[in-house]
Amino acid sequence: MVATAEKTKTKRGFYPTRIDMSADVRSQICAILNQTLAATLDLKTQTKQAHWNVKGMDFYQLHELFDELAGELEGYVDLVAERVTALGGTAMGTARMAAAESILPEYPVDAVEGAEHVTALAERFAAYGKHVREAIGATDDLGDADTADLYTEVSRTIDMRLWFLEAHLVKKSDRG
Repeated sequence: MVATAEKTKTKRGFYPTRIDMSADVRSQICAILNQTLAATLDLKTQTKQAHWNVKGMDFYQLHELFDELAGELEGYVDLVAERVTALGGTAMGTARMAAAESILPEYPVDAVEGAEHVTALAERFAAYGKHVREAIGATDDLGDADTADLYTEVSRTIDMRLWFLEAHLVKKSDRG
């Protein structure tokens, strides 16, 4: 029975490896990572949507910031996808796969001014950050400190970038 289950996983693109985790554990971790891959790809493209379409007095500053954020996310796409494959899984990273599996809401196409884009991105970065923090715990509980560490690295940067976005939204009247 175990050999049949392993054979089925291999047919679906789950490959054997000498990493000292069971195939079942690696499969669970790869499912979490593929969920992250979808969300990361989606967040990257939503950030590019803001980059391309921002207008207003803060255009240049935000245009540059959004491009920098998208570039960082591209690095995380590769990091997450390569961890999936290192564990014997198949990275599910096409645009269609990401759109079907992402945890993020669709980007508002009617956003024009900088504050609208910053708000939309802050909401999405916050949701993504929550997902990443949950993945830290889940992968650690599965005994994969390396993947939990990968998620911790991503989490630190996402929280910092959320702070950058939220700083653009603070008004003088917000101070207590």
